[in-house]
Amino acid sequence: MTGALYLVPTPLDHGCDTLAPLDEALPLGTVRIAASLTHWISENAKSTRAFLKRVDALVPLAQPIQAHTITDLPREVHKKGDHGGAARLDARPLLAAALQGQDVGLVSEAGMPAVADPGSSVVRAAHDLGIAVVPLPGPVSILLALAASGLNGQNFAFVGYLPQDAAARAQRIRELEELAQRTGQTQIFIETPYRNAALLQALLGTLRGTTRLALASGLTLPGQRTRCVPVQRWKQDAATLAAWSENRLPTVFALGT
Repeated sequence: MTGALYLVPTPLDHGCDTLAPLDEALPLGTVRIAASLTHWISENAKSTRAFLKRVDALVPLAQPIQAHTITDLPREVHKKGDHGGAARLDARPLLAAALQGQDVGLVSEAGMPAVADPGSSVVRAAHDLGIAVVPLPGPVSILLALAASGLNGQNFAFVGYLPQDAAARAQRIRELEELAQRTGQTQIFIETPYRNAALLQALLGTLRGTTRLALASGLTLPGQRTRCVPVQRWKQDAATLAAWSENRLPTVFALGT
C-alpha cells in the first residue's frame, strides 16, 4: 500500500519578530498529524526544522528531528513556479517514500503549500501516481484577506507578484483595475514585505480614486489589521497612509469594486 501526501499548513509568522502560539495558529488535529510524519518535501529545510521544533513542544514528534528526511524543492521552482516551460517539475521522484508506504508531508514556509507557494507539482505528481492527497486545516492568507476585505468573494483571482519595473508594474495595475471594473472580479496579489511601501505608492499613483483598495497585514498575528476603502480615501488620510507605508509585515493586497 502507498502512503498519503499530507498538505501541512504552517503559521503565517515566518520572518516576523513575534511568533504566534502554535495552538492558536493551527488546529490540534493538524499538529498531531504533523508530529506523526517523518518524511517531508519542503520549500525550505531550515524553516521546516524550526516548524517541527514548535510542533514537538506541543505534541511530541514520532522521531527526533535528526531522523526526519527533509527534501527541498529545487530553487528553479521557487523562482519560476511549478508550471510552464522548463520550470515545469517532474516531482514523481520526490514521492518515492510514499510509494514505499510512508506518509509524506508537503510544507511551505508560511500558510498552505501549493497556494501562492511552491508545491503544486508535488500534488500533481501524487495524483498521477495514485497517491492520496490530504489537505489539512490551517491558515491561508489569501482567503483570510479576501474575507476581511469586503470585496467580491464570489469571483476573484490571485495573480501572484506584480512586476518590479515601475512602468511594467503600472501597466499591470491598470490591466487588473480594468478587469475588476469590467467583470467585478477581485484581484489579489502579494509582495515581499520590504517592498510594501513601494507597491502601495504605485497603486495609489495609478488606480482611479473610486477603486477600492484593500491591504491585510500580519494576518493571525497580534496586531493584525485590514483596511479596504476607495483610493481617494487612502490619499486623504495622511496619518493612516504613513502608518501603512512603514509596514514591513507580510501583506496581502486586493483591489475591486
